[in-house]
Amino acid sequence: MLRLFRRPKTATVDPDFLDVGHAGESLRILLKRSPGARRMTLRVRSASRDVVLTMPAQGAVQDARIFAERHVAWIQARLSRLPTLVPFLPGSVVPLRDVPHLILARDERHKGPVWLDTLPYAAEGALGALCVSGEAAHHARRVRDFLMREARRDLEAAVERHAVNLGTRPSKISLRDTTSRWGSCSAKGGLNFSWRLILAPPYVLDYLAAHEVAHLRHMNHSDAFWRLVAELSPDVDVAEAWLKTRGSGLMRYGER
Repeated sequence: MLRLFRRPKTATVDPDFLDVGHAGESLRILLKRSPGARRMTLRVRSASRDVVLTMPAQGAVQDARIFAERHVAWIQARLSRLPTLVPFLPGSVVPLRDVPHLILARDERHKGPVWLDTLPYAAEGALGALCVSGEAAHHARRVRDFLMREARRDLEAAVERHAVNLGTRPSKISLRDTTSRWGSCSAKGGLNFSWRLILAPPYVLDYLAAHEVAHLRHMNHSDAFWRLVAELSPDVDVAEAWLKTRGSGLMRYGER
């Protein structure tokens, strides 16, 4: 008796992205399936400087490509309006605790890899100097490392102050370069923050520290939680407003 065996069908794996051409350039669009999506939507994320196409769970990838190609001019226009990236290199002006500093290359290595100084000359938009020594190839990394150290110092001091007021203590404090959350609190009591908070006004950093410390007592956003945050920080509303209007602009500084 002869039996015919059919080759099993190979499962089709969705791509993670689509590359769409426009005006001689290739735009990469991330694909995201959502069970709750009833139609396709496009979003240009300013923090991560990328494009996301959200599609229904049963949508066809080919339809997603057609949708993206139909809106490629809109995507390009939105991308072109994103703030210009500012590298951590001499000549750039970057905020430190919301005070603009001009990065300068200096040879006084005895002062360390990076240090703060007064401006030796008038520079438009800058109020202070952030000096970096050593080879040019190391400048960006050294500036970033300096900013992260400053962020850790300020955040640890703020967390300690608020935690003492509550009679509690986090299990650890971590700094990351996140794009969606400025801070978080784990179930084990670990606090995570974006190091970019050192670029913002001090009251914004202090508010975020108070926010996450309050989660050590309330792992939710209940009324009791917000009352506690208000007790710890007097700047809840103004800090939230600053983050909403200017927070995404912090992502333009340095390379990710």
